[in-house]
Amino acid sequence: MSNLTGEFAALSAAFLWAMASVIYSRIGQQIHPLELNLFKGAIAVVLLLFTILISGDILPALALNNYFLLILSGMLGIGLGDSAFLTALKYLGARRTLLIETLAPPLTAILALLFLQEQLSLAAWCGIITTILGVAWVLSERVPGTSTHHSTHLLRGIGFGILAAIALSTGAILSRAVFATTSISSLWAALLRLMGGLLILIPWVGIKRRSQVKLPSLQITTAIFLASFAGTYLGIWLQQTAIKFTAAGIALTLTNTSPLFVLPIAAAMGERISFRAIAGVGVAIAGIAILFYLQ
Repeated sequence: MSNLTGEFAALSAAFLWAMASVIYSRIGQQIHPLELNLFKGAIAVVLLLFTILISGDILPALALNNYFLLILSGMLGIGLGDSAFLTALKYLGARRTLLIETLAPPLTAILALLFLQEQLSLAAWCGIITTILGVAWVLSERVPGTSTHHSTHLLRGIGFGILAAIALSTGAILSRAVFATTSISSLWAALLRLMGGLLILIPWVGIKRRSQVKLPSLQITTAIFLASFAGTYLGIWLQQTAIKFTAAGIALTLTNTSPLFVLPIAAAMGERISFRAIAGVGVAIAGIAILFYLQ
């Protein structure tokens, strides 16, 4: 099972992102998405720096272009992608936004094939497609109360969701390119990507907001910290571990199984889970099994 490190890391990231998405979707109405992205990124950077100091992980000597690729990966995937994702959450809610995000895994696999010559087996493609279909099946179920969104909000949410998927895929490909040619650890890769995200977020927030960013209330700050710890600090660290140890398309497919983990959370919050959703989970699990055992 040692060769499944990337797959297990990806599923762990998906679980953590599921919890974080629930929190972000609730507090996203009270804080601007750009500010929320900035706060969670800054918290995660501090936590990663502390982890590096404790672990003694030394940054290997890399060519300048590799540093540039990781920072650019963060600017696109975290600075642009996460901001677009959080904005889509605000307009569409968690289920619809995550449904659009299912575009990211196949797009990543195609980009990896074109630019990295990363070829997947027929079984791996079957696993990716089956997993995505299962997740999409779960997410496409009609949720009470979601039809009240204004059509303009829906269009904006869809646009931001597609932008987030493209940015996520591009960022993953750039990270994979660095992992394929260097010995950098996933911990350092996560830190450099987050720093890249902050490089675009800090001036962006200043330009868009045109006023001093106000710190949120203690309750919201606590929620942001918890979501940042789980979804950004641990989640991105695990995501980079997945991208390092398995194909980019497989890593993105498994990290995008977050909706499967959202279901038990929704059930615990009193939401009724239909047989259709359970059937969708079964299809997705079949796809995951293919990715784990039939590659």
